[in-house]
Amino acid sequence: MSIKHKLSKLTYGITAAAVITGGLASADAVAAEKVRWQVPLAFPSHLVGLTTPVKHLTENLKNISGGDIQLRYYEPGELVPPFEIMDAVGSGKYPAGYTWVGYDQGTIASLPLYSGAPFNMEPPAYLAWYYEGDGRELLEEIYAERNIHPMLCSIIGPEGAGWFAQPIEGMDDFDGLKIRFAGIGGKVLEKLGASVTMVPGGEIYQALERKTIDATEFSQPAIDKMLGLDQIIKNYIMPGWHQTLTTSHLLVNKDTWDKLEPQTRALIEMGCESATLKGFAESEWAQPTALRDYEKEGVSAQTLPEPVLRELQKVTNEVLDEIAAKDEMFKRVLTSQREFMEHHSIWHSKGYLPRDFYQYD
Repeated sequence: MSIKHKLSKLTYGITAAAVITGGLASADAVAAEKVRWQVPLAFPSHLVGLTTPVKHLTENLKNISGGDIQLRYYEPGELVPPFEIMDAVGSGKYPAGYTWVGYDQGTIASLPLYSGAPFNMEPPAYLAWYYEGDGRELLEEIYAERNIHPMLCSIIGPEGAGWFAQPIEGMDDFDGLKIRFAGIGGKVLEKLGASVTMVPGGEIYQALERKTIDATEFSQPAIDKMLGLDQIIKNYIMPGWHQTLTTSHLLVNKDTWDKLEPQTRALIEMGCESATLKGFAESEWAQPTALRDYEKEGVSAQTLPEPVLRELQKVTNEVLDEIAAKDEMFKRVLTSQREFMEHHSIWHSKGYLPRDFYQYD
């Protein structure tokens, strides 16, 4: 057989294989399952880093799946109120929801440890604990009882400690305040004599304007600015001791999740991991601009004195231990976080430059 003839047969074989493979791929594409989910949001979709990752998630999933996976998100209250998303997803009323899981602390005590806890890890360490440590596995165990599969789908850095009519110079300044404060930090302030309430993000401006609350925290500087909180109060307290990070999660009805093909589940998981990175980048980019704009507008950004922070940490640990004594899952999560923080501290303290090596004016 001539070389030319051999090459001709080889070319024919390769071409035939390509046609067959292409046909199979086309068949797979046609046979791919279709995902069409309505996804209620806990916060407005424009809040940078907090909810904007859901846009990244939906666009990427649609593109990477060739349109097979489409999530349609709805603004707070369009489908269900923000505080009812977990129940709506667990019951199957909606297949998924995108939320701040701390809203459900009254039902599941351990969730604030995942949504952002006082004097806890910063985002890099939290991601290590969540993905490489016990974090994800424990969270899936927590939600399994609610018929929900949870996925971390956003993380941002520390919040501001809030908007106060007067500066905070000592622990007594918290006594008697009517304040909107979330998560475990709210329990800390209650222990210090504050009257704490939980108001949804979209209602905070009106609550301040009507003076039904004296002070509030919500999120990071750029997000607080979107809500217009600086238009009412000019005294901004930092740092966000009560939330060293904030997360958002995509909660999926577990029956719905379990019925998906493995490749579809993998795409959604990777979509949330990508959205988490994107949201963190967006958030870190936005915060310095917001703070400098505050300075130009006469907002006083006060840093809490270290003695106040040390006292707040002391009370925080008391509150954490009290909750842990009453709730076994809270204790398991808290113990896992504390053990990792202790282990990670050698890297946290020695591996990074001290903060004052960043020059500020």
